[in-house]
Amino acid sequence: MQTLASLDTVLDKYDAILCDVWGVLHNGRRLYPGAAPALQRARAAGKTVILLTNVPKPRGPIPGQLDRMGCPRDAWDVIVTSGDATRFELRARAPGPVFKIGPEEFDRPLWEGLGLETTTLDQARFVAISGLNREDETPEDYADILAQAKARDLEMICANPDIVVRVGDRLVWCAGAVARDYSAIGGRVIMAGKPYAPIYGLAYRELETHIGRAIDKSRILCIGDGVPTDVAGANGQSLDCLFIASGMHGEALFSNGVLDPTKVEAALAAEGVHATYVMPDLA
Repeated sequence: MQTLASLDTVLDKYDAILCDVWGVLHNGRRLYPGAAPALQRARAAGKTVILLTNVPKPRGPIPGQLDRMGCPRDAWDVIVTSGDATRFELRARAPGPVFKIGPEEFDRPLWEGLGLETTTLDQARFVAISGLNREDETPEDYADILAQAKARDLEMICANPDIVVRVGDRLVWCAGAVARDYSAIGGRVIMAGKPYAPIYGLAYRELETHIGRAIDKSRILCIGDGVPTDVAGANGQSLDCLFIASGMHGEALFSNGVLDPTKVEAALAAEGVHATYVMPDLA
């Protein structure tokens, strides 16, 4: 694993970049200062940048959200979300009915136009989760729901495989943590976002449409801060990966304010994954 001072030093090896958003481009509150300029420089060098995010909603509202954060439009070409990939799974199960877990207003676009009927858990044909209902909840708060769903052998569709995400200075639980717990008790879970194949298949199709030709995987670089999502997903697709060591990890992989390669290697090894490169922050 090579430690990079600048993304520029490896750009010649790639034609396209699949870049994570939350934890790499911003922290949910503000942009990281070096990230958007790095992607702008990549695009100016002729690279195609796809923002590949596990946000549990379709891409429609995402450009506006990035605009409001001050992210320039010339930092990216296409956005692909876990919500986009998940909607294919949800539409295939319409009209349900479904027992839905997740914040009503934030994730509303995920469910719109699919013809799904919502119901109580005892009447549902499957469960779908986009996130925890409230930010102050923990996965343990859903133990009874998961036990009831497992007793009925209900399938769970999880729109966001992330376990946690950093919001400002806090770590907030994501849908993937509840799906993980459901899988641990033997529940059936379907996920389309990173690290699972559907979202990458969608990204490849978007790349080919945008560029007009297929790109060999050896010419695609993934960038992300999530070890079990971004790095594992890149490994599963045989893609090179640039691991951003801050993001969701904060200062945990640093010693005295300096990136600690030993801690990075241990974090990756704990998940059985590897990265081609590492940076403290994207720059």
